[in-house]
Amino acid sequence: MRKLFLQRVLSTVPTWVFAAALSGCAVVPSGPELDRLTADIVKASFRSEATAKVERLVQDEANRACSAADVAGKPLDDNLAAAIRAANLKTIRWPSDARYIGDWKEGEKIAQSGRGLTWTDPAGQPGGGNCYNCHQIDKKEISYGTLGPSLYNYGKNRGVADPYSEASRPVVQYTWGKIWNSRAYSACSHMPRIGHAGILNEAELRHVMGLLLDPTSPVNR
Repeated sequence: MRKLFLQRVLSTVPTWVFAAALSGCAVVPSGPELDRLTADIVKASFRSEATAKVERLVQDEANRACSAADVAGKPLDDNLAAAIRAANLKTIRWPSDARYIGDWKEGEKIAQSGRGLTWTDPAGQPGGGNCYNCHQIDKKEISYGTLGPSLYNYGKNRGVADPYSEASRPVVQYTWGKIWNSRAYSACSHMPRIGHAGILNEAELRHVMGLLLDPTSPVNR
């Protein structure tokens, strides 16, 4: 598979690139020109297929800034980071009916599912949250990702005895916002912007909220 991918990428590389590499004396394009050529090569190497669209390769301002900071090996400028957080905070869609908590049993199914958004998935088919790939969710799990923090006892550790209470509202709202668009709270967060990107809809996100915050959920037992 990797060999086939490299063959496809190399087939799109302009002839002058190989000529320059062989001669060692050709004029090397400027940084911006190389960025443009690289973007053209990547775009030419992919095609839209079913639900997987080429448009996913298009970076927004936050992605571009964070990628540039990673390449430079430097932290993001504080003012730019604040601007990214503010812009992403505006994209959060809060529950249309002010209901934040759903069925944790449905939430567990969603969190443990990695389905969706690939070229083999039919359009409109419910997807999963893929949460287990980065987080521990249940103490009974024997396999889970560690890229993100453990979510076990998420609500319990934050003092949420009743997710419907006024006292719990700050934690509940933060959790919804973090799942909807993580970059509203951390400019270069690696967590998928689950609601913003359309990975989960409002009803599905509500169920995941139940998994994290309902005291009867296995997360909090």
